[in-house]
Amino acid sequence: MSESIRNRYEFVLLFDVKDGNPNGDPDAGNLPRIDPETGNGLVTDVCLKRKVRNYVGLVKDEQPPFEIYVKERAILNKQHERAYVAIGEDLGQSNSKRKGDNVEAARAWMCKNFFDVRTFGAVMSTGVNCGQVRGPVQIGFGRSVERVFTAEHSITRMAVATEAEAEKQKGDNRTIGRKFTIPYALYRTHGFISAPLARQTGFSDEDLSLFWDALLNMFDHDRSAARGEMATQKLIVFKHASELGNAPAHKLFELVSVERTGDPNSPARTFADYEVIVDSANKPEGVEVIEML
Repeated sequence: MSESIRNRYEFVLLFDVKDGNPNGDPDAGNLPRIDPETGNGLVTDVCLKRKVRNYVGLVKDEQPPFEIYVKERAILNKQHERAYVAIGEDLGQSNSKRKGDNVEAARAWMCKNFFDVRTFGAVMSTGVNCGQVRGPVQIGFGRSVERVFTAEHSITRMAVATEAEAEKQKGDNRTIGRKFTIPYALYRTHGFISAPLARQTGFSDEDLSLFWDALLNMFDHDRSAARGEMATQKLIVFKHASELGNAPAHKLFELVSVERTGDPNSPARTFADYEVIVDSANKPEGVEVIEML
Protein backbone atom coordinates (compact mmCIF):
# COMPACT_ATOMS: atom_id res chain seq x y z
CA MET A 1 0.00 0.00 0.00
CA SER A 2 1.18 3.52 -0.74
CA GLU A 3 1.32 6.25 1.90
CA SER A 4 -1.84 8.04 3.00
CA ILE A 5 -3.24 10.99 1.04
CA ARG A 6 -1.92 14.46 1.82
CA ASN A 7 -4.71 16.64 0.46
CA ARG A 8 -8.23 17.41 1.60
CA TYR A 9 -11.03 16.80 -0.89
CA GLU A 10 -14.72 17.56 -1.28
CA PHE A 11 -16.90 16.36 -4.12
CA VAL A 12 -20.32 16.77 -5.70
CA LEU A 13 -21.90 13.62 -7.13
CA LEU A 14 -24.87 13.84 -9.49
CA PHE A 15 -26.73 10.64 -10.32
CA ASP A 16 -30.16 9.93 -11.74
CA VAL A 17 -32.87 7.30 -11.86
CA LYS A 18 -35.37 6.54 -14.58
CA ASP A 19 -38.50 4.46 -13.92
CA GLY A 20 -37.02 3.03 -10.75
CA ASN A 21 -36.81 3.18 -6.99
CA PRO A 22 -33.33 4.37 -5.98
CA ASN A 23 -33.74 3.75 -2.24
CA GLY A 24 -36.90 2.25 -0.81
CA ASP A 25 -38.06 3.10 2.72
CA PRO A 26 -38.89 -0.09 4.70
CA ASP A 27 -40.95 2.00 7.13
CA ALA A 28 -43.22 3.14 4.28
CA GLY A 29 -43.88 -0.06 2.36
CA ASN A 30 -40.66 0.39 0.34
CA LEU A 31 -41.85 3.64 -1.20
CA PRO A 32 -39.03 5.84 -2.52
CA ARG A 33 -37.65 7.98 0.29
CA ILE A 34 -39.03 11.52 0.22
CA ASP A 35 -38.60 14.64 2.32
CA PRO A 36 -42.21 15.09 3.55
CA GLU A 37 -41.88 18.87 3.78
CA THR A 38 -40.46 19.59 0.32
CA GLY A 39 -41.33 16.54 -1.74
CA ASN A 40 -37.71 16.08 -2.80
CA GLY A 41 -36.43 12.53 -3.13
CA LEU A 42 -33.79 11.21 -0.75
CA VAL A 43 -31.11 8.52 -0.97
CA THR A 44 -29.30 7.70 2.27
CA ASP A 45 -25.55 7.76 2.73
CA VAL A 46 -25.73 4.10 3.81
CA CYS A 47 -27.28 3.19 0.46
CA LEU A 48 -24.48 4.89 -1.48
CA LYS A 49 -21.75 3.37 0.69
CA ARG A 50 -23.28 -0.05 0.11
CA LYS A 51 -22.88 0.38 -3.64
CA VAL A 52 -19.25 1.50 -3.21
CA ARG A 53 -18.53 -1.55 -1.05
CA ASN A 54 -20.16 -3.89 -3.57
CA TYR A 55 -18.17 -2.41 -6.46
CA VAL A 56 -14.84 -2.62 -4.65
CA GLY A 57 -15.56 -6.19 -3.56
CA LEU A 58 -16.35 -7.10 -7.16
CA VAL A 59 -13.31 -5.40 -8.69
CA LYS A 60 -10.79 -6.55 -6.09
CA ASP A 61 -12.32 -9.99 -5.48
CA GLU A 62 -12.37 -9.17 -1.75
CA GLN A 63 -8.68 -9.91 -1.33
CA PRO A 64 -6.47 -8.09 1.22
CA PRO A 65 -5.95 -5.17 1.45
CA PHE A 66 -9.34 -4.68 -0.24
CA GLU A 67 -11.58 -6.98 1.77
CA ILE A 68 -15.02 -5.70 2.71
CA TYR A 69 -15.94 -5.67 6.40
CA VAL A 70 -19.66 -4.79 6.20
CA LYS A 71 -21.22 -7.19 3.73
CA GLU A 72 -24.29 -9.39 3.48
CA ARG A 73 -24.46 -12.13 6.13
CA ALA A 74 -21.07 -11.14 7.55
CA ILE A 75 -20.39 -12.11 11.17
CA LEU A 76 -18.38 -9.11 12.29
CA ASN A 77 -16.89 -10.65 15.44
CA LYS A 78 -15.36 -13.40 13.30
CA GLN A 79 -13.40 -10.71 11.47
CA HIS A 80 -12.32 -9.27 14.82
CA GLU A 81 -11.06 -12.70 15.84
CA ARG A 82 -8.96 -12.86 12.67
CA ALA A 83 -7.27 -9.64 13.71
CA TYR A 84 -6.25 -11.04 17.11
CA VAL A 85 -5.02 -14.28 15.58
CA ALA A 86 -2.96 -12.27 13.08
CA ILE A 87 -1.25 -10.25 15.83
CA GLY A 88 -0.66 -13.36 17.93
CA GLU A 89 -2.95 -12.56 20.85
CA ASP A 90 -5.02 -14.90 23.00
CA LEU A 91 -8.68 -14.96 22.07
CA GLY A 92 -9.63 -16.60 25.35
CA GLN A 93 -9.21 -13.55 27.54
CA SER A 94 -12.10 -11.15 28.11
CA ASN A 95 -12.30 -7.70 26.56
CA SER A 96 -11.66 -6.12 29.97
CA LYS A 97 -8.30 -7.93 30.19
CA ARG A 98 -7.11 -6.99 26.74
CA LYS A 99 -4.41 -4.34 26.84
CA GLY A 100 -4.78 -1.09 24.98
CA ASP A 101 -1.78 -1.89 22.80
CA ASN A 102 -3.42 -5.15 21.70
CA VAL A 103 -6.65 -3.39 20.78
CA GLU A 104 -4.70 -0.78 18.85
CA ALA A 105 -2.75 -3.47 16.98
CA ALA A 106 -6.00 -5.27 16.11
CA ARG A 107 -7.51 -1.98 14.96
CA ALA A 108 -4.48 -1.32 12.73
CA TRP A 109 -4.77 -4.82 11.23
CA MET A 110 -8.45 -4.19 10.41
CA CYS A 111 -7.59 -0.90 8.71
CA LYS A 112 -4.81 -2.54 6.72
CA ASN A 113 -6.94 -5.40 5.40
CA PHE A 114 -10.43 -3.92 4.95
CA PHE A 115 -11.03 -1.18 2.40
CA ASP A 116 -14.30 0.02 3.93
CA VAL A 117 -12.83 0.23 7.45
CA ARG A 118 -10.02 2.55 6.43
CA THR A 119 -12.37 4.47 4.10
CA PHE A 120 -15.66 4.88 5.98
CA GLY A 121 -14.61 3.83 9.48
CA ALA A 122 -16.34 1.29 11.72
CA VAL A 123 -17.40 0.56 15.28
CA MET A 124 -15.56 -2.68 16.07
CA SER A 125 -15.97 -2.77 19.85
CA THR A 126 -18.80 -5.31 19.84
CA GLY A 127 -17.86 -8.69 21.29
CA VAL A 128 -14.18 -9.11 20.39
CA ASN A 129 -12.91 -5.55 20.78
CA CYS A 130 -10.97 -4.06 17.88
CA GLY A 131 -11.73 -0.46 18.84
CA GLN A 132 -13.36 2.20 16.70
CA VAL A 133 -12.26 3.86 13.47
CA ARG A 134 -13.37 7.28 12.30
CA GLY A 135 -13.25 7.10 8.52
CA PRO A 136 -11.76 9.87 6.35
CA VAL A 137 -14.51 9.57 3.71
CA GLN A 138 -17.99 10.78 4.60
CA ILE A 139 -20.99 11.04 2.26
CA GLY A 140 -24.17 13.03 2.82
CA PHE A 141 -27.71 12.11 1.80
CA GLY A 142 -28.53 12.35 -1.87
CA ARG A 143 -31.35 14.85 -2.48
CA SER A 144 -33.21 15.29 -5.74
CA VAL A 145 -32.78 18.60 -7.53
CA GLU A 146 -36.58 18.95 -7.89
CA ARG A 147 -39.67 17.48 -6.26
CA VAL A 148 -40.30 13.90 -7.28
CA PHE A 149 -43.48 12.14 -8.33
CA THR A 150 -43.96 8.57 -7.13
CA ALA A 151 -45.80 6.34 -9.59
CA GLU A 152 -47.68 3.29 -8.35
CA HIS A 153 -48.09 0.26 -10.62
CA SER A 154 -50.18 -2.88 -10.32
CA ILE A 155 -48.25 -6.03 -11.17
CA THR A 156 -49.43 -9.59 -11.69
CA ARG A 157 -47.96 -13.05 -11.99
CA MET A 158 -49.47 -16.02 -13.76
CA ALA A 159 -48.01 -18.70 -11.47
CA VAL A 160 -48.63 -19.47 -7.80
CA ALA A 161 -46.34 -20.89 -5.14
CA THR A 162 -48.52 -23.61 -3.59
CA GLU A 163 -51.46 -25.85 -4.42
CA ALA A 164 -53.47 -24.18 -1.67
CA GLU A 165 -52.90 -20.81 -3.29
CA ALA A 166 -53.95 -22.20 -6.65
CA GLU A 167 -57.18 -23.51 -5.13
CA LYS A 168 -57.83 -20.17 -3.50
CA GLN A 169 -57.45 -18.40 -6.82
CA LYS A 170 -60.13 -20.72 -8.32
CA GLY A 171 -58.50 -21.05 -11.67
CA ASP A 172 -57.29 -17.47 -11.90
CA ASN A 173 -53.62 -17.71 -10.90
CA ARG A 174 -52.81 -14.03 -11.20
CA THR A 175 -51.43 -12.53 -8.00
CA ILE A 176 -51.74 -8.78 -7.74
CA GLY A 177 -48.99 -6.72 -6.15
CA ARG A 178 -47.78 -3.12 -6.13
CA LYS A 179 -44.60 -1.54 -7.43
CA PHE A 180 -43.44 2.04 -6.84
CA THR A 181 -41.17 4.00 -9.16
CA ILE A 182 -39.98 7.51 -9.85
CA PRO A 183 -40.37 8.40 -13.57
CA TYR A 184 -37.20 10.49 -13.46
CA ALA A 185 -35.13 12.32 -10.88
CA LEU A 186 -31.65 13.80 -10.68
CA TYR A 187 -30.01 13.53 -7.27
CA ARG A 188 -27.15 15.53 -5.80
CA THR A 189 -24.96 14.47 -2.89
CA HIS A 190 -21.91 15.98 -1.24
CA GLY A 191 -18.86 14.16 0.07
CA PHE A 192 -15.85 14.96 2.23
CA ILE A 193 -12.38 13.41 2.49
CA SER A 194 -10.09 14.30 5.41
CA ALA A 195 -6.31 13.92 5.03
CA PRO A 196 -5.60 13.89 8.82
CA LEU A 197 -8.11 11.07 9.31
CA ALA A 198 -6.69 9.28 6.26
CA ARG A 199 -3.30 9.30 7.97
CA GLN A 200 -4.84 7.53 10.97
CA THR A 201 -6.43 4.74 8.90
CA GLY A 202 -3.90 4.45 6.06
CA PHE A 203 -6.31 5.60 3.35
CA SER A 204 -3.95 5.96 0.39
CA ASP A 205 -3.84 7.45 -3.08
CA GLU A 206 -4.56 3.96 -4.42
CA ASP A 207 -7.67 3.79 -2.22
CA LEU A 208 -8.72 7.24 -3.37
CA SER A 209 -8.40 6.29 -7.05
CA LEU A 210 -10.46 3.17 -6.41
CA PHE A 211 -13.09 5.23 -4.57
CA TRP A 212 -13.46 7.64 -7.52
CA ASP A 213 -13.73 4.65 -9.85
CA ALA A 214 -16.47 3.20 -7.64
CA LEU A 215 -18.51 6.42 -7.68
CA LEU A 216 -18.31 6.55 -11.47
CA ASN A 217 -19.20 2.91 -12.13
CA MET A 218 -21.08 1.53 -9.11
CA PHE A 219 -24.55 1.73 -10.68
CA ASP A 220 -23.49 -0.39 -13.66
CA HIS A 221 -23.13 -3.35 -11.30
CA ASP A 222 -26.22 -2.67 -9.19
CA ARG A 223 -28.99 -3.39 -11.67
CA SER A 224 -32.29 -4.80 -10.46
CA ALA A 225 -35.95 -4.70 -11.40
CA ALA A 226 -36.30 -1.60 -9.21
CA ARG A 227 -33.06 0.08 -10.31
CA GLY A 228 -32.78 -0.74 -13.97
CA GLU A 229 -31.67 2.68 -15.12
CA MET A 230 -29.48 4.51 -12.63
CA ALA A 231 -26.26 6.25 -13.61
CA THR A 232 -23.62 8.64 -12.34
CA GLN A 233 -23.95 11.71 -14.54
CA LYS A 234 -21.36 14.05 -13.03
CA LEU A 235 -18.55 13.91 -10.48
CA ILE A 236 -16.93 17.22 -9.55
CA VAL A 237 -13.97 17.06 -7.17
CA PHE A 238 -12.40 19.91 -5.20
CA LYS A 239 -8.75 19.18 -4.33
CA HIS A 240 -7.13 21.37 -1.70
CA ALA A 241 -3.44 22.20 -1.80
CA SER A 242 -3.04 21.33 1.89
CA GLU A 243 -4.11 18.68 4.39
CA LEU A 244 -6.37 21.00 6.36
CA GLY A 245 -7.88 22.68 3.31
CA ASN A 246 -7.85 26.11 1.69
CA ALA A 247 -11.56 27.03 1.72
CA PRO A 248 -14.77 26.09 3.54
CA ALA A 249 -16.59 23.14 2.00
CA HIS A 250 -19.93 24.92 1.74
CA LYS A 251 -18.35 27.71 -0.30
CA LEU A 252 -17.01 25.17 -2.77
CA PHE A 253 -20.37 23.46 -3.12
CA GLU A 254 -21.90 26.84 -3.99
CA LEU A 255 -19.73 26.89 -7.11
CA VAL A 256 -21.81 24.05 -8.56
CA SER A 257 -25.37 24.81 -9.67
CA VAL A 258 -27.93 22.73 -11.54
CA GLU A 259 -30.50 24.52 -13.70
CA ARG A 260 -33.38 23.39 -15.88
CA THR A 261 -33.17 23.79 -19.63
CA GLY A 262 -36.21 24.29 -21.86
CA ASP A 263 -39.66 24.63 -20.31
CA PRO A 264 -39.35 24.53 -16.49
CA ASN A 265 -43.07 23.77 -16.21
CA SER A 266 -42.75 20.42 -18.00
CA PRO A 267 -41.42 17.46 -16.03
CA ALA A 268 -37.80 16.48 -16.51
CA ARG A 269 -37.31 13.05 -18.04
CA THR A 270 -33.59 12.91 -18.94
CA PHE A 271 -30.31 14.40 -17.75
CA ALA A 272 -30.38 16.57 -20.88
CA ASP A 273 -33.21 18.52 -19.22
CA TYR A 274 -30.61 19.99 -16.85
CA GLU A 275 -27.49 22.07 -17.19
CA VAL A 276 -24.68 21.70 -14.67
CA ILE A 277 -22.69 24.91 -14.19
CA VAL A 278 -19.29 24.83 -12.45
CA ASP A 279 -18.05 28.32 -11.62
CA SER A 280 -14.35 27.47 -11.77
CA ALA A 281 -13.42 31.10 -12.43
CA ASN A 282 -14.34 32.04 -8.85
CA LYS A 283 -12.74 29.11 -7.09
CA PRO A 284 -10.66 30.05 -4.01
CA GLU A 285 -6.89 30.12 -4.20
CA GLY A 286 -5.32 26.78 -3.38
CA VAL A 287 -8.28 24.71 -4.63
CA GLU A 288 -8.25 22.72 -7.85
CA VAL A 289 -11.52 21.82 -9.57
CA ILE A 290 -11.50 18.41 -11.29
CA GLU A 291 -14.46 17.30 -13.40
CA MET A 292 -14.21 13.52 -13.65
CA LEU A 293 -17.32 13.07 -15.76
